[in-house]
Order: sequence, then structure tokens, then C-alpha cells
Amino acid sequence: MTDEAVRIDVTRATDAAGARITDASGLLGGVSSVAGRSGRPADAWATLVIAHGAGTGLEHPFLEGFATAVQGLGVATLRFDFPYREAGRKFPDRAPVAIATWRAAVEFARARSTEAGAPDEPIWVSGKSFGGRMASMAVAEGMPAAGLAFLGYPLHPPGRPEKARTEHLPDVAAPMLFLQGRNDPFAAPNDQLDDLVAGLRLERGSTGAAIALEWIADANHSFEVKGRKRPAHEIGASLAASVVDFMRANPA
Repeated sequence: MTDEAVRIDVTRATDAAGARITDASGLLGGVSSVAGRSGRPADAWATLVIAHGAGTGLEHPFLEGFATAVQGLGVATLRFDFPYREAGRKFPDRAPVAIATWRAAVEFARARSTEAGAPDEPIWVSGKSFGGRMASMAVAEGMPAAGLAFLGYPLHPPGRPEKARTEHLPDVAAPMLFLQGRNDPFAAPNDQLDDLVAGLRLERGSTGAAIALEWIADANHSFEVKGRKRPAHEIGASLAASVVDFMRANPA
């Protein structure tokens, strides 16, 4: 399947209270729209919206491989860039801009599924590192999503486990899947993430939505395994089955 290039309008971006956060020119992060890539298999039963990490964009081979494999399992995908990538800047957008972009992307995905005759199709969200964290912050603030899949959650800055980026996660009520490399410096020591997931499960109780953590042995933040040479496209594709299996196990 060939993905379609799309443009996602961000000029109507709002905060959680519905207030516009665009500037006087109607721009968000200096842009009026961001690039996207949309793909929909004929047998699609859900959509997964996917955001990139801080140092890459939607065209990164890891995300391309992941999206292609997800589509092969019957899930439509939408990848998108954040405004800073669209504008050619290197430093990631601040959270309000990134979260507003996430809302615009999910609204776009919903419109696409409606156009395809599936207005009630579940919309899941996923992201590599920064993209996943911003997705969870958006959901914590009320952005509708059937569930989340984190492709390497940036639990804390490398070497700074005391700076945990977790304060919003208890406000996420949707199912959550954490895919994490054992050698990821953003999640070392590993027991910090183990404890987080255990605590979130305890807070949700037996009737709450599922939370799953899957450790990838010997993998780093990019899911590369030392001594095992694989192209980024293949690495991304290798994570698709875990995500789609979790989606199937947790229908909206």
C-alpha cells in the first residue's frame, strides 16, 4: 500500500478548554498546517495516529516501517509532523503547541474514517518518545482516544531518573501499552518503569482499562540491539504486531 501525502490544518488549534492558541496571524508554532501521510487498508477496523520523536520526522524509516506493518494487520494509519519540523526548526515545540497539534491530527483522522464510511471506528494514538509523551498529555487533558501505544516512553532524561515525566499519566483512563528497550537510557533503571506501571494498575483497579508493559531484550531507545544489525524500517515493523494485538485485546 502507498501512503497518501496529506496536509493537516492547525489554524483552529485550541487548548483543553477550547480556547484558541494560535497567534495573531492564525498560525500554530509558526505554521498553518503540518505534513502527514495517510494509509488505509481495505479491511481497516481501526486507525492508529502516529507521531515522531524529537530528533526525527514522519518520514523516518522506523515510522515508515512501523506504519506499513500496522496497515498490513488491518489498521489505517496517519503519521504527522509537529510544527517545529514543518518550520525547519530543530528544537521541539513546547507542550501546548504539540498537544494542540495532536488534537488536530486526531480530528483529521476521525474525518478520514468518516469519509471512508466508518464514523465509529476506534482511533488509537501512538508515538516514538517525545511524540508518545505528547499524546499521553493530550489524552490526559481530554483528547479522545481509544488507547495509547508508546514506542519508547521517555520516562526521564538520560541519567536523571529523579526527573520523571509521569505526573499526568494517572489522568489517562484509556488502555496503555509501553514498548521499551531494556537498554534504553530514558528508562534506566528498568524497575522505575515497572513500578510506574504497577502503580497505575493499582490505581485503576480490576475494572479499569488495561495497562501493559513489554520489555524488548537488549534494545536501546531506538530499539536497536547491539550486535544485531537491522535497518530502521525493519526495526519499526517488528513492533507492529505487539501494538495491534493490544488494540484487538482492548476494543473501544
